[in-house]
Amino acid sequence: MAEFWEALRSQPFMRNALLAGILASLACGIVGTYVVARRIVLISGGIAHAVLGGLGVASYYGFHPLHGALVAALVGAVIIGLASLRSGEREDTIIGAIWATGMAIGILFISQTPGYNVDLMSYLFGNILMVPPRDLYLMAILDIGIVALISMFYKQFLAVCFDEEYARLQGVRVEFFYLLLLCLVALTVVLLIQVVGIVLVIALLTLPAAIAGQYVRSLSGMMIVAVILSGVLSTTGLMVSYLSDLPAGATIIVLCAAVYLISTGLRRLFVLFQSL
Repeated sequence: MAEFWEALRSQPFMRNALLAGILASLACGIVGTYVVARRIVLISGGIAHAVLGGLGVASYYGFHPLHGALVAALVGAVIIGLASLRSGEREDTIIGAIWATGMAIGILFISQTPGYNVDLMSYLFGNILMVPPRDLYLMAILDIGIVALISMFYKQFLAVCFDEEYARLQGVRVEFFYLLLLCLVALTVVLLIQVVGIVLVIALLTLPAAIAGQYVRSLSGMMIVAVILSGVLSTTGLMVSYLSDLPAGATIIVLCAAVYLISTGLRRLFVLFQSL
């Protein structure tokens, strides 16, 4: 463990990785709580995988891949949201179409980008150790935007997640805030692909919030616990991966899954003993 703290002190890339995990955890805990409460995990997966299309297009035309990811995530969120609200098509069919189309477009543009682009592959599987300082600034800006919107419209999002009919009766524009929520999910996905990649982003978005939901009933309390838990798990996963020479993103996800399984098992045992 001392080796890890020494690396943090002496290696800038390790400090960048730690900061990236903390920045991602803030949005992950807040927005992940809404994803779990509203049960839109599948929609989040569709948005996440549509991001690859934006990464590929941006890289092909010489732009920063994260800028393309941001545009693709927001466009995917709006399309899925509008389609699920107004289209007669099944929601899972639309999500599957966006999911597959985004991935296909990304693969096509990546294949036409000159040379083998390692950076794009790192976005697919995550490489927290390679996060540059300029990306940290973008992550911080996205965090500020997410926190500001949640603070401004907390009650509206709460109503949309738990009682849409009551929200409509109170004059809340349910469709607008549902689309805005999906856009916040899109922003969070862009933050998290830096840490764990597109393939594993759904797990980090949902598992800390799901663990928090087992012990906290209020939405605000669930957010706070999820943010703290996400930060602790990201930091611990980074430390374990460094000491064991393992991929950081995969290590963080395995750790999250292990904590979730242990928590679920202990909670069920507690309920069983109470019933005896």
